[in-house]
Amino acid sequence: MKSLRIKSLFSSLVLFVLVSSPTLSSATSLGINYGQLGNNLPQPTDVIPLINSIGATKAKLYDANPQILSAFANTGIEFMVAIGNNLLSSMGDPQQALTWVKSNVQTYLPATKITGIMVGNEVLTLNNTELSNNLVPAMEGVYAALVSLGLDKSINVTTAHSLGIMESTYPPSAGAFQQDYKVYMQAILSFHVQTGSPFYINMYPFFAYTSSPSEVDLNYVLFEPNNGFVDPTTKLLYDNMLFAQIDAVYSAITLLGYKGVSICESETGWPSKGDADEVGATLDNAAKYNSNLIKMVAQNKVTPLGSSLDIYIFALFNENMKPGPTSERNFGLFEPDKMPVYSVRLTDGDTVSSSSVKRYNSLILLFFCIASIAIL
Repeated sequence: MKSLRIKSLFSSLVLFVLVSSPTLSSATSLGINYGQLGNNLPQPTDVIPLINSIGATKAKLYDANPQILSAFANTGIEFMVAIGNNLLSSMGDPQQALTWVKSNVQTYLPATKITGIMVGNEVLTLNNTELSNNLVPAMEGVYAALVSLGLDKSINVTTAHSLGIMESTYPPSAGAFQQDYKVYMQAILSFHVQTGSPFYINMYPFFAYTSSPSEVDLNYVLFEPNNGFVDPTTKLLYDNMLFAQIDAVYSAITLLGYKGVSICESETGWPSKGDADEVGATLDNAAKYNSNLIKMVAQNKVTPLGSSLDIYIFALFNENMKPGPTSERNFGLFEPDKMPVYSVRLTDGDTVSSSSVKRYNSLILLFFCIASIAIL
């Protein structure tokens, strides 16, 4: 009887967490990249209210961390798990792909809502012929494993690209893939058409701005009011860089003869801190970029060419073990102590700040105390 009471209390707690946090419209698609390159990150169970607090309904991992997948059981949060580039060659083997899917996906279903598998990350722009040649066979091997397990209708297979696959992004109507990647892109797009999976790409207007701050309007990259520009071919107005980049990718896909492939932004974000030469990496700019982006997703905004916003913000935490410039360790919405790095405006009247998260965590602690007394 006591175990049933505990189970009932835990279910109530999960429901409490889900309904107490500010959320976006159910029609939107906001996700968060849950990286783990830090030696001071909180336990996965402590992360659940943080994801709910920003209104995200999805999370993307860079692996298939068993602790995280187990911790998020029965939360309703959708997960994208990943297969590292180092495993691409083995995923072309049907048996190895099946073994991986059984161990890293099937075992957590249906309690944990896994809806996608990311096969490799930014493979083509690594300019490694062996990896590039293994990419599509790996995607096909994983998809075949899902089919054999009857999971292909609920879990999609895809890969994430760097914007470096593009030869041209301006104007959006002239979007085109680099010539060296076209043969791979055709095979990848054919896979997406055949399986109905989306095309994922990482987009960072921050990098365009910090490399040419005198030539790029800061308001244009932060979704702030600006004059924008009109594409000379389509006559469509673009008032932010992210929309222009998305539509440039759409144009590149169309140029190769593929239509009906949806585009998702697997990574986008803005750092709150950077090195001296990383112009624009400030708390204020990061707050504006992510707040404005979240609000646009909540408003179901679409790009001028009609692409919906299916976005994973990068990233959940500041990760102190990431290599590279200072900005790489400061893309997080939260510090490892679970406090927001800056206030994020979800809507005009709803803000995620340090005080709101502390209040939210206090409510959860109170619930646990009441539950403990009830159990005793």
